[in-house]
Amino acid sequence: MYAKLVFRNAKRSAKDYLVYIVTMTICVTLFYAFLSISSSFYNPDIGSEYDFTLLSDGMKAAICMITLLLLFLIRFVNHYMLRQKQKEFAIQSIMGMEQKTIGRIFFAEMLIMGLVSILAGIFFGVFCSQFITAMLLTAYGKPYEISWTLFPDTVLWTVVFFVFSFLVVGIFNTRTIQKTKIIDMLSAEKENDPELKKSRWIFVMVIILELFTVWAFITGVIKALFFYDSRFPIPVQFMYFGNILFPAATLGWSFLWLFKKKKWNFQKLLCGLLACSVLNTFAAVSVPALTNQYYLPLGSGMLRQYLLFALIDLLFFICVLIYLASCFIVMWKEKSPEHRYKEENLFFLGQIISKLETTSKTMTLISVTFVLAIFLFIAAPILTGWAFGYLDIRSMYDVQIFSQYNDVHDEKELLQDNYEIVTDFLDEHDIETAYDCTFNLYLPKKEDFSHRTKYDFPIVAISLSDYNAIRKMLGYEQISLGKNEFATQWKIIAAEEERKNFLSKHIDVLTDGGTLKISEQPYYEEAMGETLYNSYTDVLYVFPDNICKKLLPVMRNRYITTTEKISYENACELERLFTIEYPEQTESGVAYGVRFSTLQTNSAIANNFILQTGMIYGAVVLMVICLTVLSLQQLLDAGQYKYRFCVLRKLGVEENHISQLILKQLSVWFGLPIIVAIIVAAVVVGYFIQTVSAEISAYIGLAALMLQIGATVGILVILLLCYFISTWVIFRHSVNS
Repeated sequence: MYAKLVFRNAKRSAKDYLVYIVTMTICVTLFYAFLSISSSFYNPDIGSEYDFTLLSDGMKAAICMITLLLLFLIRFVNHYMLRQKQKEFAIQSIMGMEQKTIGRIFFAEMLIMGLVSILAGIFFGVFCSQFITAMLLTAYGKPYEISWTLFPDTVLWTVVFFVFSFLVVGIFNTRTIQKTKIIDMLSAEKENDPELKKSRWIFVMVIILELFTVWAFITGVIKALFFYDSRFPIPVQFMYFGNILFPAATLGWSFLWLFKKKKWNFQKLLCGLLACSVLNTFAAVSVPALTNQYYLPLGSGMLRQYLLFALIDLLFFICVLIYLASCFIVMWKEKSPEHRYKEENLFFLGQIISKLETTSKTMTLISVTFVLAIFLFIAAPILTGWAFGYLDIRSMYDVQIFSQYNDVHDEKELLQDNYEIVTDFLDEHDIETAYDCTFNLYLPKKEDFSHRTKYDFPIVAISLSDYNAIRKMLGYEQISLGKNEFATQWKIIAAEEERKNFLSKHIDVLTDGGTLKISEQPYYEEAMGETLYNSYTDVLYVFPDNICKKLLPVMRNRYITTTEKISYENACELERLFTIEYPEQTESGVAYGVRFSTLQTNSAIANNFILQTGMIYGAVVLMVICLTVLSLQQLLDAGQYKYRFCVLRKLGVEENHISQLILKQLSVWFGLPIIVAIIVAAVVVGYFIQTVSAEISAYIGLAALMLQIGATVGILVILLLCYFISTWVIFRHSVNS
């Protein structure tokens, strides 16, 4: 009998809570698809120069950690389903069924729904995994072929993870049903959420803002006392004064409200703090931006501190804006009688205001989560594109050997070695070289040897013959210099304005071999690797060979390109042998380093793929959670709305007007948190893009970035429309039946 009851309830629940089943199916699909590449049965053909173990283990850990967020979704849906079925549970208790048995029946019902979602999700996950495999092989530069494979260990991981999640939530649900009184079950449908004025969360947010504002004010005063200079440009002066005046204004407004508390309501305090939070945000984010632009003497700790201030202000902005939404609607309703009494607006406004007053905390959390999801979606292609572009610069040579003199205090300790251990290893393993260049980097003046101020190291020089040998290795054209002329080589990340300022101030260069003048072609900006430059510098001098013979060599590098890629095992072995012979830090102070294109590419692709898929998967999970919560909030209240819309029909309201009311109501519930999230996310993403604009220009390209962002926005819009339309159709059916 109980089995029939369980299956009957499960069948009925599948119809009532279709959004939950679809959501869980999507989550299982994504879980299986992303986790499938970590299967022990998954063996893609990526070549001997790559090792798949790092990516496989990293993906398994990342996906499982992110999927823990689904426990919240499962718990949330079960909570609302418990509340929806309270009356049914009460009737079963009155008929003599034990509440313990009722809890087990409900648990079995939800487990059946979960198992159906798991089976459907694994089925669709097999198809979705093909896209993940295509992404993976594309990252490794390998061709892709469709292969429909069901991985047993991935299926086991998927079933175990989600069944365990259902068991954990089911235990809590069973205990909740056992402890709930029958009278409370019968009256559950008539209970409303706590009124807004009784909730303390907004008061807590105000207190947190005030504490951080005091901290920001004190920090701004200290920063101005120690670092301010009247000769700073106007934007920098605005930054210093803004981070003092705006926090002071915030605190002043709070004290003013305390004096006039009897005349001013709490909403007036929040309106003032809302405006102050916007000003504080712009003042706080200006600190990192202007520090990088004008090279201000502010440490990384100070910059992180101001980013924390900006984050608190943005969170407060979201909380207060949604909290005050009902107040804004009430004000508009009272001041616009022509709109208030137009058609069914009075009914519509009453619906919105009454619900906003009890769900503002939930809407705030949804909006904050939306901001995080949007940022993850946008940041994923930027960070991975940056990393892959940077990889092309770092791994331009199959073998890079370099030295540093940063900790050397005696010129005699500057060893001149050709790193023969590498030559012997390549010969022993029959690895042919296409190009092999060993060269020195020189100081223009010997007295610069002791000049080692952080961010202000001297610029080193390379001889023209060595420079042309490297250019030939990379397929670039050769260059020439006149007598007593020099040129410059720049990192691609260097800004054009920085280059122009440098060249305008360095028309002549004093060296130990004489004075050199800038050539007709003053600079070159082709990518030539990072180890070609001195620490904390973006430019390299190119001097004639006869001048370099008179200079002090401080670093010795060796670049090698091979006819075929070095295998992963050989690269690891050579790196081990080289590190033993040439440690990263020697007793003399000379530091050695070696980089292999094989190892760099392998680790970079694995880490970037884990990062990209983890961020995208996390963003999708967060987005699905938010949209599911928004959808279920409306669908689970459809029972109350059904009576209200029935009254409207009896009053003579036409069906097309009722459909418009439903559409407008859902638009508010979906639109309010999403619009607020888009506003805040635009500020966060815009600031993030501005911060890494140089890297985007150098490694990604604006056109490629816009294409990636456009595709991301398209996915978000499609996901939103699917949930909105599904909710609208089911809601309309519920209130009409």
